[in-house]
Amino acid sequence: MAGCGARTERALAAVLPPVGSHPAQLHEAMRYAVLGGGKRVRPLLVHAAGESLGASAAALDCAACAVELIHSYSLVHDDLPCMDDDVLRRGRPTTHVVYGEALAMLVGDALQPLAFEAVLAAAAHGVAPAAVLAMAAELAQAAGSRGMAGGQAIDLQAVGGGLGLEALEDMHRRKTGAMLRASVRLGAGCAGLVAGTDPRWQALERYADAIGLAFQVVDDILDVEGDAASLGKTAGKDAANNKPTYVSLMGLEPARQFAARLREQAWAALLPLGPAACRLGELADLIVLRKS
Repeated sequence: MAGCGARTERALAAVLPPVGSHPAQLHEAMRYAVLGGGKRVRPLLVHAAGESLGASAAALDCAACAVELIHSYSLVHDDLPCMDDDVLRRGRPTTHVVYGEALAMLVGDALQPLAFEAVLAAAAHGVAPAAVLAMAAELAQAAGSRGMAGGQAIDLQAVGGGLGLEALEDMHRRKTGAMLRASVRLGAGCAGLVAGTDPRWQALERYADAIGLAFQVVDDILDVEGDAASLGKTAGKDAANNKPTYVSLMGLEPARQFAARLREQAWAALLPLGPAACRLGELADLIVLRKS
């Protein structure tokens, strides 16, 4: 995992506009927002899913960069004063604190199309054109109004409560789960496997559904139990903003038990893939057992 994270960091550094290239401040801010931090869970999922099916590392680099660029843009925008108004991300000042709100908005705007450049580049590494188009469509849907952006809109409307467990799950399957699911799907796409009745695809779908929700359940737990030093971001924001969470609706211990069940579901989903899916199982462990 450390090796894969380092590989992704190098790939991102190569995809991002070089230091000093015009307009220099925008490109500097883009590199600040993306490089040098984060768990890289989404790229790890891309590589683990793709490697389990025999995809090339070069093609997986393209897909890994694409999902991480979308994720990074979303963090920049989420931290803005008009959204979550946060000043700490990945253990350092947020992008708008360093570069101003207007430039931070442009950073997010620029990272989005760069993500699609990255995924389309997989065609140069042996991925069939039809699979690349399917991957681009998947990324667009996961990031758009039916996925991450839509989930964020529901989240904004939910401030002050009013969501039950079913609605909370729907929100998080969009806001967080959609991009985690896309990471698994893009990894599979790099091996030429796209949506269909193939048992391997169905296994990956069940796995992605479980870990996509588990990630958010654990995030809600850590927002209560963690601190800024370990999380790299402000702790206790959900309670301070009166947002519904799995902890507020279920209680802390039931939320822990729910996360543990989702971890078991993720491992069970991988059984048809055999030993080749070991890394995906280990990532389920990382997602549920992490402390930050």
